[in-house]
Amino acid sequence: MSLFLATLLPGLFLTLLGGLLMWNNSTVGSTARSLPRSNRAAWLFFGVGAVWFLWRLSHLGESDLIFFKTPQPVMIGFGVLAALAVFFTPDFLAVRGLCILMLLAAEPLLYAAYMEYTHPQRLLMVTAVYIGLGLALYLAAAPYRLRDFFEWLFLRPSRARLIGVILLGYGLATTASAFTY
Repeated sequence: MSLFLATLLPGLFLTLLGGLLMWNNSTVGSTARSLPRSNRAAWLFFGVGAVWFLWRLSHLGESDLIFFKTPQPVMIGFGVLAALAVFFTPDFLAVRGLCILMLLAAEPLLYAAYMEYTHPQRLLMVTAVYIGLGLALYLAAAPYRLRDFFEWLFLRPSRARLIGVILLGYGLATTASAFTY
């Protein structure tokens, strides 16, 4: 992935998220409040995260495989674990799926910015990715905190709009910085 694309995509995502929070109508609030326990969101986010992770496992090199000669046993093991998680721990699975996606998406984004010291504006994207990684690790361990955050955020419309303005501004700055490479 090029540095341009690795900066543009998070910038556009933050701009879209900030715009939605600034708009802050009843649909945005109710959708955000229902997301942590949504079955559809769990199937979507956790399913995409599991498939992406299994795809990454299928590309393991020989040095990564200690006990096996091929990645298939590892893939089967993690595939079974993902299926068991869907059926036996469905609470907040959408949040964990989002965390998986953030952890997996961070690698190509950070790899694109690695050793690009001549472009200090890349730090806008890198900072956002590291904040996302920290949140993903925290929310994977305590996914109910996202529900609590959404309840707090949408308790007063001004809170969501303020967070939306901050994310929109940061997203626009990150998007604009992508065109400076």
